[in-house]
This record gives sequence, C-alpha cells and structure tokens, in this order.
Amino acid sequence: MAFGAFNHHRQQGPMADINVTPMVDVMLVLLVIFILSAPMFTSAVKLELPRAQAQAQPAPPAASVTLAIDAKGHIYWNDEALALPALDARLLAAAALQPQPELQLRADKDTRYEVVAQVMAAAQGRGLNKLSFVTDPNKQEKK
Repeated sequence: MAFGAFNHHRQQGPMADINVTPMVDVMLVLLVIFILSAPMFTSAVKLELPRAQAQAQPAPPAASVTLAIDAKGHIYWNDEALALPALDARLLAAAALQPQPELQLRADKDTRYEVVAQVMAAAQGRGLNKLSFVTDPNKQEKK
C-alpha cells in the first residue's frame, strides 16, 4: 500500500496499518527494567547463625561484662537473671565507669533477633560502645 501516491484526486481513506514500533520499544524497555530489578525482589535469605572461627584476644580488656540471652529471651548480667528495665539501670551504671567495660554478648542460636537488637540498642543508647559477640569455635554442628 503506497501512502505517498501521486494521485491527488483519489479519496483519502482511513489509515488501516498499525505502527507497532513504539509498543515494541516500550516492551523492550520494560523487559530490561524487570531483568535488572528481579534480583532485588528475592528477599528470602536463609541464614544459620552463629558459627565462627576467630583467634582469641591476646589480652583481655580491663573490665568486661557478660550479657547472656537464652533461647526464651531471658537476659543474664554476669550469670544473674535480669528483666529489661533492670538491664537499663545496669547499663547506665556501667557507662559511668572509667574505663568503660566491654560487653560480651552471648546469645543462644535460637534466640529471637529482636531481643538481641533491643539489648544492643539499649547499650548503645547508654553510651557503651565496646560490644563483642561470643561464639564457640570448637563446637561443630552436625549436618
């Protein structure tokens, strides 16, 4: 079908051809966007924590406090059970000491991350900056 015919006396009819080029361009752009963004949509990361291999510290710090969290979320300050409000008072007292003690956080691997995050936030909010995680490098899990 010739659109630019030289016959000017002919009746101009409606154009019956569909131009799909713009639609194909848009579809290709969307395809590229989806290909690039697809890895970002997979947020299911399976983690099995904690297991670590690390060297022991050569010299222990001057003072340290052991914070233990069991699988049920109970908090222990140097093997003494505490509630979360009592922990706040102990953290304030520890932050006032010079030099500040190092907090050694020992958490059961089945502990909810929420409890660990609350303890860490409480320590940071009271000005305690030295925090370490204690793991058992000798314990091998069965697969």
